[in-house]
Amino acid sequence: MVLDLRDVTIRRGGTTILDSVSWTVADGQRWVVLGPNGAGKTTLLQIASGRMHPTSGTATVLGCRLGAVDVFELRPRVGVASAALADRIPPTESVLDVVLTAAYGTTGRWREAYEALDHERAHALLDVFGVGELADRTFGTLSEGERKRAQIARALMTDPELLLLDEPAAGLDLGGREELLQALTELANDLRSPVMVLVTHHVEEIPVGFTHALLLRAGRVHAAGPLADVLTPQQLSETFGIELVVEQHGQRWSARALG
Repeated sequence: MVLDLRDVTIRRGGTTILDSVSWTVADGQRWVVLGPNGAGKTTLLQIASGRMHPTSGTATVLGCRLGAVDVFELRPRVGVASAALADRIPPTESVLDVVLTAAYGTTGRWREAYEALDHERAHALLDVFGVGELADRTFGTLSEGERKRAQIARALMTDPELLLLDEPAAGLDLGGREELLQALTELANDLRSPVMVLVTHHVEEIPVGFTHALLLRAGRVHAAGPLADVLTPQQLSETFGIELVVEQHGQRWSARALG
C-alpha cells in the first residue's frame, strides 16, 4: 500500500482540521482530492508527504509509519509541487537549478555538486514539460504556467514513488491550464510514473487517466473510490453545499450550479 491512513485526526489550537480520516492508495492509482476551501485538502497532502504527523490515528507512507521512521529518509521518495514550495524558491535561481536542487531537498543552489547524469535528467524533465528552452532563465521571470511545469519537473527529479500536486492549475489562464493538463495526462497514462495524488477545487482540472477521487468536507471523508462512483451530482452537491449538475465529456468532467 502506498498510503494507508487510519482514523487520522489533526488538531491545531482547539480546531479540528482533519477528523478521523481513513484512506488507502494502492500502487498504480491516480487520485484527485476535491473539496471546498477549508476542507483539509492541503493538510492531507502534508500528512502524505511526511511533513505533518497526526494528532491521533496512524499514517503509513510508502510502508513507513509516521512517528516511527526518519522522515528525512522518507521525503526524497515523495515528490511535491505546491504553492508553499514555490514561495521558497529564490526568484533569481535558474530554472535548471530549481530542478537540480530537488536531489538534495533544497530550494536554492549552494555548494553541492551534481554529476552529469543529474544535469541530463533535469534537462530531460524540463523537456517533457515543455520548458526545456527555459533552463537558463531565472525562476522569477517565468509565467505562472511555466513555473507550474518547472515545479512538476522538480518534483520528479528524485524519481519518487509518490507524486503530490497541490492545485497545480491554480492561477492559470485557460490555455495554460490545458497545456498543463495535457502534460499531466501523459504522465498519468505512463506506467512508469509514480502514484499520483492531485488536489483541486474543480472537476474540470482532473487530467485524463486519473482513476479515483476523494471528496473532503469539513475535514471528513465524504466519499472515496473510483471516479465514476464518486463524481456524481449527489456526492458533489453534498460536498460543496450547492446543487450541481455534473457531466462527463469524453474523459473530462465539468460541474455547474443547477438552474
